[in-house]
Amino acid sequence: MMQVALRRIWQVALLTAAQVLVCNHFHLFGYATPMIYVLFLCYIPINANRVATLCWAFLLGFVIDLFSGTPGQASASMTLAAFAQAPLLKAMAPKDRAEDFTPSFRALGKGSHTVYLLVLTCIHHLAYVALEYMSFFTLLDALLSLLGSLLLSMVVMLTLETLRGRRRRQQLPAD
Repeated sequence: MMQVALRRIWQVALLTAAQVLVCNHFHLFGYATPMIYVLFLCYIPINANRVATLCWAFLLGFVIDLFSGTPGQASASMTLAAFAQAPLLKAMAPKDRAEDFTPSFRALGKGSHTVYLLVLTCIHHLAYVALEYMSFFTLLDALLSLLGSLLLSMVVMLTLETLRGRRRRQQLPAD
């Protein structure tokens, strides 16, 4: 239990640092900003406590809000995405999965894992952009921001997931 909490704290700290120190300063064409902290939800196992998952997601979003100057956007968006995470994972996971199934490229397969990550990121980004723009007068700007950020976030997150998978394969002992 304590080991899981320490791992979550490490993930929150690492993703917050990456988002605040690197990604928040990258604005492609003034619209697209990668939001990689959504990747946190992809590390949550299928049997995780729903209330704890919502709390962790809110905490991560709150910390991002504090450092980014976005009053409640990240915390509300992460909480909504966390609410959708468990049912989405149950729908995407194989039927013969283990009790403590954790999503990854290897466990879900590259296609299913990419779709899982895309849907979670889309839910987050839709909420984030809706809270940011809150107007039909800037619909084109909101759509450009949504699509640009979604595309850029997916590229960065899939790259990170690929690198994470390679590192894990290198750490496995040879048979």
